[in-house]
Amino acid sequence: MTDDSPLTGHALIQSYLRTLDNSPGVYRMLDERQAVLYVGKARNLKKRVANYANPSGHSPRIARMIRETRSMMFLSTRTETEALLLEQNLIKQLKPKFNVLLRDDKSFPNILVSGHDYPQIRKHRGAKRDKGSYYGPFASAGAVNRTLTQLQRVFLLRNCTDTMFESRTRPCLLYQIKRCSGPCVGKISAQDYAASVADAEDFLQGKTTRVQAQLAGEMEKASEAMEFERAAALRDRIRALTHVQGGQGINPQGVAEADVIALHMEGGQACVQVFFIRANQNWGNRDFYPRTGAGADAAEVLQAFIGQFYDTKDPPRLLLLSDEIEDSDLMAGALTEKLGRKVRIEVPQRGEKKDLVAGALRNARESLGRKMSETATQAKLLDGLAEAFDLETRPERIEVYDNSHIQGTNAVGAMIVAGPEGFLKNQYRKFNIRGDDLTPGDDFGMMKEVLTRRFKRLLKDDPDREKGLWPDLLLIDGGAGQVSAVRQIMEEHGVEDVAMVGVAKGLDRDAGKEEFHRTGKQPFALRHNDPVLYFVQRLRDEAHRFAIGTHRARRAKSVSATPLDDVPGVGATRKRALLTHFGSAKAVSRADLKDLKAVDGISASLAEKIYDHFHERG
Repeated sequence: MTDDSPLTGHALIQSYLRTLDNSPGVYRMLDERQAVLYVGKARNLKKRVANYANPSGHSPRIARMIRETRSMMFLSTRTETEALLLEQNLIKQLKPKFNVLLRDDKSFPNILVSGHDYPQIRKHRGAKRDKGSYYGPFASAGAVNRTLTQLQRVFLLRNCTDTMFESRTRPCLLYQIKRCSGPCVGKISAQDYAASVADAEDFLQGKTTRVQAQLAGEMEKASEAMEFERAAALRDRIRALTHVQGGQGINPQGVAEADVIALHMEGGQACVQVFFIRANQNWGNRDFYPRTGAGADAAEVLQAFIGQFYDTKDPPRLLLLSDEIEDSDLMAGALTEKLGRKVRIEVPQRGEKKDLVAGALRNARESLGRKMSETATQAKLLDGLAEAFDLETRPERIEVYDNSHIQGTNAVGAMIVAGPEGFLKNQYRKFNIRGDDLTPGDDFGMMKEVLTRRFKRLLKDDPDREKGLWPDLLLIDGGAGQVSAVRQIMEEHGVEDVAMVGVAKGLDRDAGKEEFHRTGKQPFALRHNDPVLYFVQRLRDEAHRFAIGTHRARRAKSVSATPLDDVPGVGATRKRALLTHFGSAKAVSRADLKDLKAVDGISASLAEKIYDHFHERG
């Protein structure tokens, strides 16, 4: 008899070798359900895959991965650098369980000095499409805001929008409190304002000593010329600059531009700490907790982190690492190609650079310790939640829903997600309530719409519940009525195995007197000092905060809306030009065709569209 069972593990991998050549590329290992287990890159595909075909010499993690492999996929590339970049893109897209995965990949804020004749200074996050000079990245919005406040105190630059700048007829409050020099109403000449902008950019480039010396010289000249008010203003700016410098004692002297990246691993978990050094200034730090791919070593974790971290960010000229990575030269080449100038990767052994890495490593170790402690506490709370609500197991994913509106207007639904690692903010979702047939203020109807859309999406995106998107527990803001409505929706979609609890505010709507409602059971309450009660309150309050914030953003957008938003071909720039020319949307609607054609940026055909749009509407 012959054995017709399909090949697996080492034998399967061995069978692919005869079809491979020596070119660079990317390979994928798949399990019996065709889910991707691992994505890797190779300088030589045949040699790399041959290593996996060897029955011995593998770590427990790799051995387990090989045992689970049922098929492989290959993609050759022209260079190993292309393979490295493709590998990191596929890891972020497919999230294989044996790869290291960066879970928090948000963009970082920068400071933008705009390209206006009187440049605006403001916080910027996202793609660098606006004209101007960018400085960053900063570790957090708070770090940017503190720096902007310092710049306003010292250099008196405007932060208002261009539209507001062009429409001002008198100075705003910032001018009165000496946070702006008032260029909008001619309180400062274009030449002097440009000099202030140049000084601010010197400051952001680390040339603080030169700026301070220049201000001191101007103060002395003003004093000699008996311009005492100007001398006093310059004195205040020097004091503010001195205060800024005094708060930057941890800034490096010999490192102008670098990211300091340190890794600490413990108990199967990892923390990567990143310090941003720009213009010889420490612009803050962030910690990250990558998934370690079921036991990857430090070199693999750090290399995967760097590849994924800089996939959407510009790298600095220098990376200072706590550990060697697997392909340092290859990674440096890929980052150099991305930045368009040379990028160096170093693991310093002495001096100031070594001290910077040691500081980052200490922060990584302390951050991971706090994270592990918080995770242990979170696990206890989840166990308590399972016991309180009679759940079979500890919930790994909790979804909490809330609505927000004002008498039915700008209604939104919000979903927040929590699990063993706390709030999962990248999983939060917003829902603009679409139901035209809803009675204003119909919370039942709004919740029905939100949950209907949610379960439809789950059934479409993850019908087999393999991607970890399905909740183990739903928490609904409301009592028996909301619970009944949600249960009906779940039954309509064939979802009967997801636990659901309604959280009602209870007697007198006081915190601590919440009642919990479940289908077919009597409402109950928890002890006033029960940690699980506090945990549920935190979940509910977070959902409430997120819902209110979403509602306010939508309401603010609707307040700023004008009839011009409905005119085809009129975007933000042309809308601004029309409002500047006519003063209001109502004046635009009443303008004749000749006046519309006279507006800068409005062509004859677009003027006719605008005129016809308002004429047809009467």
